[in-house]
Amino acid sequence: MTCRIVRGEEGGEFVKPEEVGIAKSTERVERSPESLRCAERHGSCLDDTPWSRWIVVGPRAATPLPFVPLIGQTTFRALKIRASATSTTGRTQISTLVVPPTPTPTPSSTETQAPTPTPAPAAPPARSLDRSLLVGIAWTGGMKWAIQIVSWVSTVVIARLLSPSDYGLMGMAAVYLGLVSLVNEFGLTAAILRGRHLSDSQIAQIGGFGIAIGALFCLLSIAAANPIAHFYGEPAVRVIVTVLSLNFVFSSASVLPRSLLARDLDFRRLAWIDGLTNIVQILCTIVLAFLGYRYMALVMGSLVGRISGAVLANFARPHRVAVPRELRSISESVLVGWHVVVGRVSWYTYQNADFAIVGRVLGKVVLGAYTIGWEIATLPVERVSALVGQVTPGVFSSVQADRPALRRYYLGVIEGLAFITFPGAVGISLTAPLLVPVLLGDKWTAAILPLQLLAFYAGLRSIDTVTPQVLIYTGHSRQSMWYTVLAAIVLPMLFLAGTRWGAAGVAFVWIVAYPVVVSPIYRLVFRILDLSPRVYLRNLWPAASGTAVMAAAVLALRYTLPETLDVRVRLVTEVVAGAAIYAATMLTFHRARILAAIAPLRAARR
Repeated sequence: MTCRIVRGEEGGEFVKPEEVGIAKSTERVERSPESLRCAERHGSCLDDTPWSRWIVVGPRAATPLPFVPLIGQTTFRALKIRASATSTTGRTQISTLVVPPTPTPTPSSTETQAPTPTPAPAAPPARSLDRSLLVGIAWTGGMKWAIQIVSWVSTVVIARLLSPSDYGLMGMAAVYLGLVSLVNEFGLTAAILRGRHLSDSQIAQIGGFGIAIGALFCLLSIAAANPIAHFYGEPAVRVIVTVLSLNFVFSSASVLPRSLLARDLDFRRLAWIDGLTNIVQILCTIVLAFLGYRYMALVMGSLVGRISGAVLANFARPHRVAVPRELRSISESVLVGWHVVVGRVSWYTYQNADFAIVGRVLGKVVLGAYTIGWEIATLPVERVSALVGQVTPGVFSSVQADRPALRRYYLGVIEGLAFITFPGAVGISLTAPLLVPVLLGDKWTAAILPLQLLAFYAGLRSIDTVTPQVLIYTGHSRQSMWYTVLAAIVLPMLFLAGTRWGAAGVAFVWIVAYPVVVSPIYRLVFRILDLSPRVYLRNLWPAASGTAVMAAAVLALRYTLPETLDVRVRLVTEVVAGAAIYAATMLTFHRARILAAIAPLRAARR
């Protein structure tokens, strides 16, 4: 028995084979070039094309099939099959198959036509999406590094104009405002990106709901300003918190246009908005600091920056905003936002629990060494993973209904991150005994061991950044939330137990316990993407093996260099040698994988 695979063009009708009781096929059907295979699984599909685009129309027969009413008799009669032939090997080669759309029936005067839900837009072609991903990373990364350079220079200028007490007052207010900013957006960006079926009215109501949430947090923060100032014993903090509370309103006003830009994969405009916003904030702060406004220069710079960001975002992607009168119509999106908010708060809890526990149990000196180790270990790696994590939500949401495509992008992003972060993290760990004395001096030697351990964790954490996004954009935000809540409960207890072995014991918890705690997330993601652990690990093998060869070579080099050699020369020698050996290993043993990884780059340039 031979199956015929029929592809529906845009506007066509689609049904899943299991919905029509398709007979089991014992023959394999291949379609070049995607190599679709339908084999001995009641019509189950094992290729890169989702079920929503394919119909197995059953055994070859001239008579109408039992499931024809599901797609319309007219559609079946109009079916056009071109270039279909059976080869001598018994396989059917199908080049082009078209199902025209089913005519829309006209309702009679006695019938009321049911409202048709807004269909989700089709995912962009693979090459277009590849280009969007790469262009998004390029624009976001380039703008971020440009802003970072300007920010470093401006910080030096502003620091010369202001006093440490001015920065201290701003820091007191930032502790509270930073926590509130995690929930102010209410996860609506993820809700809009995931809800590609949302109507214009629903999107407008979500925008209005977001502004209402921002206004609520603004009022709550103004009410909390006086107690916060009383806690610190600094009246100026009340003014700072009151003024900066307005940031919540303007930030919420930019959520909708920025979300729509991300959904449109317009990362170029997003990068320009971020760049111009930061430039406006920096210029405003410098001018006010020069005029003698002290800490209010920092406050007003932040406020003016948020206002300009909201104006630019709404100008770049205007969309009407409506009062959320029909909450039931946006309840699903609000629920997704709630899941994201709880997940963020839980993430913030376990990400900072180690600092609180180390400081409380081991004291400020040990905490200082642990903090320096954390910042050196995680900053370079986190910058790369955070950069990619800003672009992937728009891409993942575009292919959320196309699981094979989502699996391809997920594995591609993971492999690309591993290529960069694995050698970087292991290199920091290996060179820590030289890096710390050269950069920080001998008084920071207590930070070496925590730095070495935390660098290994940073490498693991870098490829974990995009995994929760898969859950959110495939309709599993609730599970993602509960897994994060579980981590927020378990990890602090393990950190407390790790203090028995000092700061190194706490750092060791990140390496050993963190992968175990987050393993349920990976099991669910693997099931969603129909991905086996073996395939996942095979994807990481090139970067992992190249890093292992690099580590062995650097350790061997360390024992061959004379101990009388200046420590700075030893550090530079090990870094250069490690980078060269890693590059040579990858080009020698994994050239094919590297060429496959950069193929989208070449295609994007065309």
